[in-house]
Amino acid sequence: MEVFEDFLAKIDDPDHRERTEEVLQWVAEQFPQLKQEVKWNQPMFTDQGTFIIAFSVAKKHLAVAPEQAGINQFSEEIKQAGYDHTKQLMRMPWNRPVDYSLLEKMITFNIKDKEDYSAFWRK
Repeated sequence: MEVFEDFLAKIDDPDHRERTEEVLQWVAEQFPQLKQEVKWNQPMFTDQGTFIIAFSVAKKHLAVAPEQAGINQFSEEIKQAGYDHTKQLMRMPWNRPVDYSLLEKMITFNIKDKEDYSAFWRK
């Protein structure tokens, strides 16, 4: 989690900082094989040089970016969890609980789907 310290320190709202740290810590514990990185001012996790998932902080939500393939794969589950999404990211409102089972499915999907992928992003 040392990699994310500077990013977390810049989050002004202590509740948002705590939630973000909790989510990043959960990912690190559940998927210890993933590399923790900060790119484009976003904490992200990669696997063998390929992008798996990233997070960003907004006023009303924590954004989760599993690439468009991840959003497409879980669009209905995202809606059922009470979140909304764009083509590239899911918004988890600060005032709602984190659906860790959905996060786990998204991350597992990306790891398996990109297993033999050598590029950082999907094409």
